[in-house]
Amino acid sequence: MARWIALLLIALPLRASAETVYWIEIDGPIGKPAADYIERAVDTASESAGHALVIKLDTPGGTVVATKDIVGTLLNAEIPIIVFVAPRGAYAASAGTFITMAAHVAAMAPGTSIGAAHPVYEGQPLLPRTPPEGKEEEQDNQPRSIIDEKMENMMVAFIESIAEERERNVEWAIEAVRNSVAVTQKEAIELGVIDVIAVDLDELLDVIDGRRVDLGREWTTLATRGAAVEQIEMEQWEQIYSFITSPAVVALLFLGGLLLLYIEFQMPGLIVPGVLGFVSLVLAGFAMQVLPFDTLGLLLIMAGIGLMIAEIFVPSFGVLFVLGVLSLGVGAYVLFDVPELTDIPVQFFSTLLPTVLVFSGGVALIALVVARSLSRPQFAGNEGMVGKLAAADSELNPAGRVFFEGEYWNAEATGQIAQGDRVRIIEVDSLLLRVERAGDEGEQS
Repeated sequence: MARWIALLLIALPLRASAETVYWIEIDGPIGKPAADYIERAVDTASESAGHALVIKLDTPGGTVVATKDIVGTLLNAEIPIIVFVAPRGAYAASAGTFITMAAHVAAMAPGTSIGAAHPVYEGQPLLPRTPPEGKEEEQDNQPRSIIDEKMENMMVAFIESIAEERERNVEWAIEAVRNSVAVTQKEAIELGVIDVIAVDLDELLDVIDGRRVDLGREWTTLATRGAAVEQIEMEQWEQIYSFITSPAVVALLFLGGLLLLYIEFQMPGLIVPGVLGFVSLVLAGFAMQVLPFDTLGLLLIMAGIGLMIAEIFVPSFGVLFVLGVLSLGVGAYVLFDVPELTDIPVQFFSTLLPTVLVFSGGVALIALVVARSLSRPQFAGNEGMVGKLAAADSELNPAGRVFFEGEYWNAEATGQIAQGDRVRIIEVDSLLLRVERAGDEGEQS
């Protein structure tokens, strides 16, 4: 009997250690790359018979579309999903709140926070904002738009359904959306927003061991203590995808591509600026397929570039150029300012302002070179012949023939000119030269 008991005691830890818990890390804005990464991780963990998947989360928010995709993935996952807001100092703001509450187990590390999930939309002010219950005196009487109201109600219903499905604090979830309420990890666990607090991943796996979770069709008991831990890393193409779909990077690619193409058009034959500009615009266009952007911002950018180029041909004493720079700056700022779809703004002073200044400086330098070249007299083509000297090959009275730089031209003189006299070209009319007698100023042909 003792022998069987000993074998059983040995087998139990072996069974636990045979379990594999996979984990991934989301550190940054929530967009389509993050949604695709999480979906792939869930599929990989499920197909590999993983016991659970831990999502280590630290995000300022993200797009509504990506958030909806991630929440759908978590709610329909066939393995337990644990969202762990970590490390210390991390937060699950806005979109992160939805993702955390959609997990089978929601955990936070000490020194973290969650909440502030209110969607923002700048539209036509039509509806007054309703203050929280019992706080009528704090109402700011700021008008709201119908679109704002619809977006808020949609997001409230969304997070309410998530909280009800995971049996979390529905009232707090609604307040997080309606009034941007945010709490620390201690308040979150007291309010029933999360399930556990853990310092790190190892402690988290110990704390949640033995917890029962509902997978929809069945309940399962977590056996995470002593489990093998394996990370599902982001693939290289996913890292590139995530990098180029950052609003700041897209803005740089778009403006940089336009500048490089402008250089190629002004200085044909360089090739390298044209190729790099084309590639930059292709990457920016690809990113814009998955990143929400404002069409008005795009139009303002194009108008700004047009105004700066027009400065070369229209003497406005810099007015058009200044207006172009302002239009370019405003357009770049609002290009990805689509708050109803994302709360990841492009930093103006650290990203956009230097980019706009460099772009404007490049255009100004090229415009200056082009303007100087346009102001110089032409030295090639028919216009370059005006003012040059030729020799009368026959008598001009007034028509005849002249010899100019190894070629014979039909000519017409302003007066009678003898054969062999020097003449000055004053006009080129197709294949006819109009000439006059040259003085003795010493001109050279």
